Amino acid sequence: MARKQSGSGGRKYPRSARVGETLREIIAEDLVRLDDERLSFVTITGIDVDPELNRAIVFFDSLAGEDGDDEIIEALSEYRVRLQSSIARQIRTKKTPILDFRPDMAIRSAERIDDILRADRARER
Repeated sequence: MARKQSGSGGRKYPRSARVGETLREIIAEDLVRLDDERLSFVTITGIDVDPELNRAIVFFDSLAGEDGDDEIIEALSEYRVRLQSSIARQIRTKKTPILDFRPDMAIRSAERIDDILRADRARER
């Protein structure tokens, strides 16, 4: 007797993760099109979407580091409506998540650890 697959179509990761990856691609493409110096060196590193698709936390990193976070968040907030309408045009969902922008602290923590390890190695020599 054949086994039935679950209603998820046999996919290995949740819908919110798939939607998050699609949102990341759309937002990254739109940032390239925006003519705003504040966003010229911004990278979208990941997106967490809640299971109901009501909200999405957009994580970013930039060459400006922590010093540029406030300016980048301000710029992204100004373009929030434009980004959300672009998302609505490109994905097939009943609703478009509200975007919330935050710096990616995981990347920055990894950079700090790397700096500490390099400094420690330099002292050993």
